Formats: sequence, C-alpha cells, structure tokens
Amino acid sequence: MINDILFSVMNRPLVFRILACVVCLDLFEVKGQTNDWRSYVQEMAEEEPDETILENMIEELIQLENHPMNLNAVTRDALERFPLLSAGEAAGLADFLTKNRPVYTVYELRNVPSLSFNKIQLILPFFFVGEFETQEASLRMRDVLRYGKKELQIRLDKTLTERAGYRTYPDSVLARYPNRKYAGEDFYHSLRFAFSYREKVQFGVIVEKDAGEPLFRPLKGFDHDGFYFILREEKGFLKNVTLGDYRLSFGQGLIVNNDFMISKSWAVTNIVRRTQAPKRHFSAAESGFFRGGAAVFNLNPVSVTLFYSRKLIDANLSDEEITSFKTDGYHRTPLEISKKGNTREQVAGANVNYRKDRLQIGASAVYYSYNRKDNPALRDYNRYYLRGYHHWNASVDYSYRFSHLVVAGETAVAGNGAVATLNAIHYNPSSRLSVSLLHRYFPISYNALYGQAFSEGGKVQNEQGIYLGATCSLSSRISLTSYIDYVYFPWMKYGVDTPSHAIDGYFLGTYSFSDASKLDLRYKFKRKEKNAHYPDDESTTVLPYYTHKLRLRFALVPEKGWYFRSAAEAVRYRQQYVSEEFGYQLSQQIGYRGKGKMTGEMYGSYFDTDSYQTRLYSNERNLLNTFYIPSFYGQGGRLALSLRCAVTSKLSVSVKGAFTHYFDRDFIGTGTEKIDGSDRTDVYMYIRWKF
Repeated sequence: MINDILFSVMNRPLVFRILACVVCLDLFEVKGQTNDWRSYVQEMAEEEPDETILENMIEELIQLENHPMNLNAVTRDALERFPLLSAGEAAGLADFLTKNRPVYTVYELRNVPSLSFNKIQLILPFFFVGEFETQEASLRMRDVLRYGKKELQIRLDKTLTERAGYRTYPDSVLARYPNRKYAGEDFYHSLRFAFSYREKVQFGVIVEKDAGEPLFRPLKGFDHDGFYFILREEKGFLKNVTLGDYRLSFGQGLIVNNDFMISKSWAVTNIVRRTQAPKRHFSAAESGFFRGGAAVFNLNPVSVTLFYSRKLIDANLSDEEITSFKTDGYHRTPLEISKKGNTREQVAGANVNYRKDRLQIGASAVYYSYNRKDNPALRDYNRYYLRGYHHWNASVDYSYRFSHLVVAGETAVAGNGAVATLNAIHYNPSSRLSVSLLHRYFPISYNALYGQAFSEGGKVQNEQGIYLGATCSLSSRISLTSYIDYVYFPWMKYGVDTPSHAIDGYFLGTYSFSDASKLDLRYKFKRKEKNAHYPDDESTTVLPYYTHKLRLRFALVPEKGWYFRSAAEAVRYRQQYVSEEFGYQLSQQIGYRGKGKMTGEMYGSYFDTDSYQTRLYSNERNLLNTFYIPSFYGQGGRLALSLRCAVTSKLSVSVKGAFTHYFDRDFIGTGTEKIDGSDRTDVYMYIRWKF
C-alpha cells in the first residue's frame, strides 16, 4: 500500500521536484532542543483534531508554565493532574521525590527511571527547584492579593472575503428567507481575564461572540459569557471548592468525562486515565462543561467529590420535545437564535475514591434531568438511544501499580441496566520501552450523556474493541511508536445499515540527527464500512473502505534563531468496487525566535486532492493561546504569516494573516458561508497583558 501511494505521488512532476528539494535539505547539526511542548501538542492534534479538547489542554499547560511546580514541594495529586505525565510516570516521579528531597537541580529528573530523556526535555519548563517545604504553607489573603498574577487576553478574528450571510438583501427577500442573513458583525471576538495564586486560587471571566453573532444583545451583553472560581488546599479537609464553569473526569470516563481526551497515538503511553478534581473551564466552547458548584473532601485515605450543575443549553425541538442537542454554539440567524438556551439541564453526581499505596478504588454516580423529553425521531440506527426526562449512571473503577506495570479499568451501569466495561494494562519496564493493551465493551443500549472514554465511534455505546500500542527507543536517535486497534460495532450506525468492523493502524518512526533536528515518517491506515451502491444497482449495501496516509517531515528547530519544518503528505482512499482517490500536500514552515522583541513564522502549502475523502490538514501554527487546524481538499495553496511583538515583558501583541487560493472552483463553501470566488483571506489578532 505504501508503494502505491508513493508511486501515485511521484508520477506528478511538480510533486517530484518539490519533494526532492525537501528530502535533500542539509541535515547539519545544531545544538538546541526540539521538544517544545507546543509542538508536541500540535503533533497530537494532527491525529484527531478537536479544537475544544486541544484548547482546554493548551490553556491548562499555559497556566502551569506560568506557575511552574517546585520539585521540593509539589504533591502527588498535582503531578497526577499534569497532562503530560502518564499515571506511571507521575507515580514514579512522586516516589523519586519522596525518597530524594531536597533536590538541587531540575536535571535530577534524569534519575527517575520511568522518565525518558525526551519526556524530561518536554516537561522541564513546568518545574523549578525552590525551598524544601516540609508542610504546605497556609493560605493567607494578603499573600493572595500581593503575589497573585493577573492576565487579560483579547482575541479578534475576521474573514476579509465577503460571505453570503453578510450581504445586503431586500426586505422582501428577508421576509421570505429570514435565515439567509446573519444578525451580527462579521468578526469573532473574545475577552478573557484570569487571576491565579499558585494553584491555590484561580478566578476567571470569559465573554465571546462568534462571527455573525451580535456584539451586544440588548440588555444581555455578549452571546456567551462564563466565570470560574477555584480554591485548593491539597492537605486540608476541604481540598477543592469550585464555582462557575468547570470540567470533571471520574475513573476511565465511562460515566463522566468532559476533560480533554487523548488521541490513540498519545494513548500508547497514556492509556490509563485518572479521577480528576474539578478544573476550570476557560475555553470559549459553549457546550460540554458543567456550570454550578463542586467540592472535594479529604478523609484520608478516602476523598469524596460532590458536584451539581444547572444551565440552559441549546436543543433542536419538535413538538416541544428534544430531537437532538445543538452543540456548535452558533446564534447567528433567527433560527439559531431561537434555539439558544431553550432547554434546562441539571446534572448531579458524586465520586468516592480510596487510595492506599499502590491501590486505588473508586465509586461514582451521576444523575441527569431535563425540563423537556429527550425523544429523537425513531430510526433503526438510534433505536437504543436515550429517551425520557431523566437518566443515571453508576460505576466502579480501579487501578493498581506494580513496579513496572499498571492495571486499571472501570465497569459502569446505565439506568436501563446495560453494563459497559473498559480495562487496560500499561507495561513500562524502562524509559526506552512502553506497551499498552486496552479492551472495551460498550453495549448497544448503554448511554452516558457526559461519558467520554477511549473509543473509535466517539461514544461510549455500540462498540467492542481491543487496542495494542507500543513505543520504544532503539537508540538515543531512533524512536518508534505504533498501535493497532480492532473494533466491532454490533449494531447499525448512522450511514451503516448492518453491524460492521473497523481496523485502525498507526506507525511513527523518528530519527534525531541532533538535539535540534529530526526526520520522522508517519503512516496511518484505517478500514471501516459504510452504506454504498454497487455500480448500476439502486439497492443499498454495506461495503468496506480503506484510507492510507503517509507523511515525511524534517524539522530543524534550534533553541533560538531560525527554524524550519518541511513536510510531504500523501493520502489514498479506496472504496470496494469504486475507483481510487488520491491526494497530497507539500508544506514548509520558516520561523525565527531570538533575543529581540519580534518573532515570526511563515507557512506555505500546496495541496491537490481528488475529493473530501482525501482531505488533508494544515500543519501551520496558530497564535499563542489559540488553536485552529483547517482541512483542505481540491487543488489549491495556502500562505500564512504570523508575527509576535513583546512590547514589554508583560504585554505582547500577535497578528496573523492567512490566504487560501483554489485552482479548481469558482466559489468556496455553501449556504450563508458561501464565498463567490476562489480566494479566502483571514486575519487574526491576539493581545496578552500580564499585570
């Protein structure tokens, strides 16, 4: 299959010439480090892009980077909350610190057996060595006010090319088609304020409007607003008090998890999830979070979490019953505005977690209530979906850590009696080898509205599967990561009228020429099934389809100065009995970061794909604290330029412009987002002020 992809790509002369230039770059040695955590998260995002999940993770990591953890004081709980450490790595680091405090330099992390060299380089910005603290300092209001850090973030995005929803229409047309025009201005805007004192006190406010939404609704302000307040005392009886908007995760996520979820490639070393105390929801996402209050009580060795959420949500209605939940957050047209907050949701739950040495056992329960009946239009594929006004889930989860082995799992029951289970093993005999094995069984009748666990189908329902992943370092320069996931869907799905199967495979090989330069080869394979028609046959059948993706990328990223990333990607899509489709993309990033106030980056790409099925994602970086990964299909090119100016040590301004041109079409998009023409131009601005 790989040969077929390469043959199809190399037969195109333009690709051959440019690819030759990419591969023949001078691979010279430069001292520095390539393990920037932002690049790491970006690479994970390229596997399964989800802007909401990644935005939450980036915000959390930025918060931790601005408030690094003291190795001589950090607690086990704080290490387990750190997203870049797996359960085994966090436990290994906590054990090392318990035995070796005080430590005198962050480079003593190299003595932690469970941490690889690459992982240590990745997490260094989040730690420092301070005074050895034998007990946690008490929380004093004068210290909070004096040493607390404040930050203001302002973001503005605008598409300069006119879209159909912003055109002027005669009143007679709008009277007949009121949803043809947006009610608001053609730009996105958000404003966020955050206050924090270490990890003990966090407070924040966010207001936001999407493009097309009115900037100020009469007497109501922005389209979306939220706040959070978190008070933490790691060793007190009341460990955590949270008010406002927050996120939670219990066990392996079978009943509650609106925290971020990891991609399958990341799961190779992070397969085991952990119960998490409430975290702030600082994202602009308007769904998928709780709004209310939560508290964590410490009854050592038992902790108890209680939470309650009450908020208005958007729903699509028919005869005053919910047919589906609207989660895109858009309120631009009269129809979208009419759905805003038309349903009340209440969620309450609890988790009891016992932890002693290497053993952890938890029990959780959650109850949902709506003021309207949830009643999707009955179809064969949704026969077992949740219906009614109320629902509940309960579960038991466990984990046990041996010296090099972690076993964990969760078994949950739904209100209708359906039982789901997920169990995983992570084996980490050394920092050079890691192996993960996971099995899940999600019945067709199991429903969990806020459940989000390891899955292929995106829901904790109608799925059985087994996943095997491994990563190893053959030497200091060569590392390999691979997984294979076999999935069975015992009931039909949307667009699949019979039970079906899926196979998902992945391989990533990386060769480091130096600390600053590396070459990686990534191959992804996926086989799934969907409804289709035989040629000259009107009847519907279910046929398999295959997707192969190959990427070759070279990166030269010294610690300071000029850096480069060159990539060539190819995709092949084939449905049984149907002709094959191909696509490729060539991209180049050039950037500069030095001691001066200005840093910048330029990104250029050329893509040529046969259809939406062979779409490819942009590898460009977005502005600091923002996340966006557009996808492209057809034939065209994209150019993006971003600049950042550190006006002072506390004030920075970032701007970005992006231009996309298509060679194969006269319009872009459809409906209210339609652009007449083959070009699209976007500008972004981001201001960050610390005070």
